[in-house]
Amino acid sequence: MENLTLLLDGFANALTLQNLLFALVGVLLGTAVGVLPGIGPAMTVALLLPLTYALDVTGSLIMFAGIYYGGMYGGSTTSILLNTPGESSSVVTALEGNKMAKAGRGAQALATAAIGSFVAGTIATGALVFVAPFIVSIAISLGAPSYFAMMVFAFIAVSTVLGSSRIRGLAALFIGLTIGLIGMDATTGQPRLTFGQPLLSGGVDVVVIAVGLFAVGEALWIAAHLRQAKAATIPVGVPWMGKDDWKRSWKPWLRGTVIGFPFGAIPAGGAEIPTFLSYVTEKKLSKHPEQFGHGAIEGVAGPEAANNASAAGTLVPLLTLGLPTTATAAVMIAAFNQYGIHPGPLLFKTEPLLVWTLIASLFIGNTLLLALNLPLAPFWAKLLRVPRPYLYAGILFFATLGAYAVGLQAFNIVILLLVGALGYMARRYGFPVLPIIVGAILGPEMERQLRRALQISAGDPSALVSEPLAVVLYTVIAVFLVVPPIVRVVRRRRRPLSPPPPPPPPTKHDTLVP
Repeated sequence: MENLTLLLDGFANALTLQNLLFALVGVLLGTAVGVLPGIGPAMTVALLLPLTYALDVTGSLIMFAGIYYGGMYGGSTTSILLNTPGESSSVVTALEGNKMAKAGRGAQALATAAIGSFVAGTIATGALVFVAPFIVSIAISLGAPSYFAMMVFAFIAVSTVLGSSRIRGLAALFIGLTIGLIGMDATTGQPRLTFGQPLLSGGVDVVVIAVGLFAVGEALWIAAHLRQAKAATIPVGVPWMGKDDWKRSWKPWLRGTVIGFPFGAIPAGGAEIPTFLSYVTEKKLSKHPEQFGHGAIEGVAGPEAANNASAAGTLVPLLTLGLPTTATAAVMIAAFNQYGIHPGPLLFKTEPLLVWTLIASLFIGNTLLLALNLPLAPFWAKLLRVPRPYLYAGILFFATLGAYAVGLQAFNIVILLLVGALGYMARRYGFPVLPIIVGAILGPEMERQLRRALQISAGDPSALVSEPLAVVLYTVIAVFLVVPPIVRVVRRRRRPLSPPPPPPPPTKHDTLVP
């Protein structure tokens, strides 16, 4: 009840005309820049940080919260319509959302993404109010073995479910892990795969990888086939979700929320793993698994809900432990520090009104996001009617701009083109792109957790199974890899042998003439 009272005080402070204006501006800016390939909410918050020095701390954080949620939805918009994620957590949305858009169901994909974001964001923010202390205590108790096991589970799940074969999926995963190795070794300080290029010592930015594989790779693929077949106009379709769409979406919304929030609350969790796991879960539970890969609405509803639930969950370690689990959260810590406020266990006691005003603004920003973007879904879908040469020329422009803005280095543009060529080759030879992204994003973190576990145990590999969660995850991985092949073999042996077909009747050509 004390938390509810504090939350009501936060609403009273956030529902002023000035703070509502800050929330509206944040949502609009976040959605607008989230649509641009490569320019996500973290970069937007970083660019706007100097402009907020004249604002009070409450107004600036409310605006940042609106940019955070708006950027999440903007990234899903460009993923669905252009197959170009605005950030790494929107990668999974492109798998089914873009297929829906090409089938004339772009408005439905945008609508289920908007409603799923609202449902998940509201539920997850409510969970933040009630269960934050409990989830933080669990997160603190987890060690490096559990984190490492979660990374391995995500790798196996994504690599073996997506694509035409497990071999191609694992090969794509190892390509992504190789890209993740580029840079300086965190322990020894030795350069790895830098080829003598100092600008690679910090590794390849995830934004450059995601934009190169999807935006540039898609543009090269379209350019290679544009002359072979005339580009057909993609229909926009009916503007709203039908009864069947609602029926197939509401369960993925709830499941995505349940998957996303705990992962966001775990330090070093982030939004990538829950979106991947949500997609795999929906594919396994769907009554229409054959539609996955061809535009299944569950593959949009679940990951988008997981994405936004994770976004709310990241505020748990940020506010209570001072640990940022995403790039945007790291920039928000900088915003706190500029006002002399240090997030941590004492923040809820030293700055209770500020914290609960921020949480209340998440409810407000989430509602504004739905009210603004749900009616605009048909208009966003009409973006597909732009002729493809002009459309992809604009995509390449903004992709190049986003890659350059990452570090203000022209060298990033070279990396962008090389990664784009890799994305084109992957599409050309049937390799799934998603495992490459997963390996590049989670590979360095998996390496850190592995080294930490082995350093603590003095090199004893049995430490990797020293925690209950790690044992459970490894058991699930073993079942996931071993049981399906065994089931296929057993079914093949139990299948009754069909009798040989009768010989065909003789024809006049087979009849011997006496």
